[in-house]
Amino acid sequence: MGLGMARSLLRAGLPVWGYDIREDVRQAFSAEGGQPVSGLSDSAALSDLLFIVVVNAAQTEQMLWFGEQGIAARLRPGSVVIACATISAAAARRISGRLAEHQVLMLDAPISGGAVRAEAGELTIMASGPQAAFERAQTALAAVAAKVYRLGEEAGQGSQIKLVNQLLAGVHIAAAAEAMAYGIRQGCDPEALYEVISHSAGNSWMFENRVPHLLAGDYRPRSAVDIFVKDLGLVLDSAQEAVFPLPLTASAHQMFKQASASGLGREDDIAVVKIFPGINLPAAANEEI
Repeated sequence: MGLGMARSLLRAGLPVWGYDIREDVRQAFSAEGGQPVSGLSDSAALSDLLFIVVVNAAQTEQMLWFGEQGIAARLRPGSVVIACATISAAAARRISGRLAEHQVLMLDAPISGGAVRAEAGELTIMASGPQAAFERAQTALAAVAAKVYRLGEEAGQGSQIKLVNQLLAGVHIAAAAEAMAYGIRQGCDPEALYEVISHSAGNSWMFENRVPHLLAGDYRPRSAVDIFVKDLGLVLDSAQEAVFPLPLTASAHQMFKQASASGLGREDDIAVVKIFPGINLPAAANEEI
């Protein structure tokens, strides 16, 4: 998603420096007019606005690497960090507080929409943070997102709403997988099943978006099984602290954990359907059936 966001910023006419651990991504970024940097410390003083698009809080903090040699210490006072990973509200507050020690503002700004919408500049951003940070980031946010929700001035509010979104997304994907597995096991034609359900009351955005991957036998990760092992785990951890029951989330989390334990963690999240026994799933077009 980070590369898609960088491309959207370039299309908006903004100068963009970028870093990725993968050399092929840095080369692609350079070929399209971006300015790759060879290391994190090289990028710290180049811009007043830093998007961090990684998987979790640990990676976010690793990039910032608080201390004398870290990026946070090298950013100019008044710079804005836009933290896009799905993390807990507590982690967002912790990172924001430590950035404030360096006089750096933060937008707690998790993103939704996947790689396709990132490429199109049509993400949804659930952001909270100081008004000054929103003002300084306004042009860049408009370049990468179709919708930016301003959810208050305190870090953590954006992340908490993203966790609600992930609860629903994970449960809907698990339900879509279970429904398709059940229908196939009962003799339904998978294509017909998708066509009928996607135009009926049982439809959901996730059903409509993910089941075509299943029908094509295409499990390349747009969003991986392990993402929902992590995200639903964050949801359950926060509910545990609040002593709040989430039975559907817990069931979906176990399904994704089973898929991951079966070696499917890096496949597309709809690969959770593979945990169901006794069904013949559609194969990819280039595979022999």
